[in-house]
Amino acid sequence: MERQTKAMRALSRRAFPEPDAVADEEPAPIDQARVQRRRQAAATEAAALRRARAEGAGLVVRETVPRSLVRTA
Repeated sequence: MERQTKAMRALSRRAFPEPDAVADEEPAPIDQARVQRRRQAAATEAAALRRARAEGAGLVVRETVPRSLVRTA
């Protein structure tokens, strides 16, 4: 019974290795992903605000249909 238990524990360790220890000052991987998503969202929001302000000032003509989809006769 002990031999089987040791064998099962060894297989378990191989199948599910312990994750590498993360230093205290490093954020966890989920935190890194969350920060990256927030940065992307902030960049997208800033670009949308710039575009809206430019459109409001009449500096940009808003296209209803992208030019790549418009067929010329």
